[in-house]
Amino acid sequence: MYTLKRIWLNKDPKGYAQWEKLVIAAGLAIGEEVTYTIGLFEQERLIATASCYHNIMKYVVVCKEKQSEQLLTRMVVHLTMRIKDEGYTNYFVYTAPKNRLIFASLGFHEVNACKDIVFMEQGTPSFASYIDLLRQKATDKEASGIVMNANPFTKGHLHLVEAAANQSEQVYLFVVSEERSEFSFQERMAMVQQGVAHLSNVIVLPTNNYLISSAVFPSYFLKEHAPLAIAKTQATFDAKLFKEKIAPVLSITTRYVGEEPYSQVTQLYNESMATIFEPEIQLRIIPRLLVDESPVSATKVRQALKDKDQDVLTKFLPESTYSFLKKYNYI
Repeated sequence: MYTLKRIWLNKDPKGYAQWEKLVIAAGLAIGEEVTYTIGLFEQERLIATASCYHNIMKYVVVCKEKQSEQLLTRMVVHLTMRIKDEGYTNYFVYTAPKNRLIFASLGFHEVNACKDIVFMEQGTPSFASYIDLLRQKATDKEASGIVMNANPFTKGHLHLVEAAANQSEQVYLFVVSEERSEFSFQERMAMVQQGVAHLSNVIVLPTNNYLISSAVFPSYFLKEHAPLAIAKTQATFDAKLFKEKIAPVLSITTRYVGEEPYSQVTQLYNESMATIFEPEIQLRIIPRLLVDESPVSATKVRQALKDKDQDVLTKFLPESTYSFLKKYNYI
């Protein structure tokens, strides 16, 4: 008889030590964000564990000698109920390819896979509904793609979009939907839409859960605190999902990114895209815009907002963003 208990990883040193040993033995890297962890115990011994970060299941592990006992199913059902109780209507899991059939039997559908990882989901909205949205926006033109957080939308972002618009028949501009920024998704989307309104060949789209999200690429939001080995795996997976499942729907053959001298994770993402995209998609890196010999960055703008530095704000923000921030009392 096994006992299912919650493990408080940040409060229970003994529980954490057992969890860490089990996870490492399964070949998984420590460092992913989690908000809830459970374990199955045989008396005092941890024999299986599973975690979630909000509606994303992670670290689903059963020790080798117990893998024939369907313990994984028991833990996934428990996590699913918890996620539903928290109000989510869809949920995701990263798992090893060997677990694909088990999760499929529990109602999960595969979104994408690579050598070591299968990414699956259940519920609505789904990846299929996201692809339907993209199809509705698709044109017959050969296109470029840009993905940006725009936190907030700066002259640097505008410079990148205008470069793509000048060199492409059609540009699909994806705004990160994840709510892990100082500005909400709705605010960032509005700033981008207003900022590119003069560009008739740019269509603005959300990323939902499928590009630079907590489900696909959580390390992106940790930046300098992200373990680089984990970030590289996630960046590669994000790039592969874009190349294989999203770009073909929109006839995207070029992806534009900004030069990134400051963030290791973003630089690693650019490198992963360059490797994964070849030869089907060309990656074009646009040098950062300089204003008075200073590189424009959203980080500097956010600091200027805190410091009420009007000089930086007027130099680094397009009129549309400045007006938006003033209207909603950020300035």
